[in-house]
Amino acid sequence: QVQLVESGGGLVQAGGSLRLSCAASGRTLSRANMGWFRQPPGKEREFVALITGTGDFASYADSVKGRFTISRDNAKTTLYLQMNSLKPEDTAVYYCAAGGTLQKSGTYYSLREPDYRGQGTQVTVSA
Repeated sequence: QVQLVESGGGLVQAGGSLRLSCAASGRTLSRANMGWFRQPPGKEREFVALITGTGDFASYADSVKGRFTISRDNAKTTLYLQMNSLKPEDTAVYYCAAGGTLQKSGTYYSLREPDYRGQGTQVTVSA
């Protein structure tokens, strides 16, 4: 059984930065696609970013492109999301996900039907 545990969320002012981490345990995910999703208050869950197992390809939703960077450390089985220039509309619960396939969504690729998902970490950006 795979467990994904997110950390690093919190309250930050607009324009600030946060770095989210996702620690994976239970089985090796070094070859699995991984990604981040978020659910803003009162809205549906949405894709944020993905990275392939080898780490040589990443894709971002248009709303975060140029501000967020996804990375992974397969030795530590940890996924990261560096979030810069945060905006109030980035406020959401952020979820880590593993597995699934890449799916073309307009100008970017999203992560389709991930096998595992974490419990989430709250990110709140104040104006």
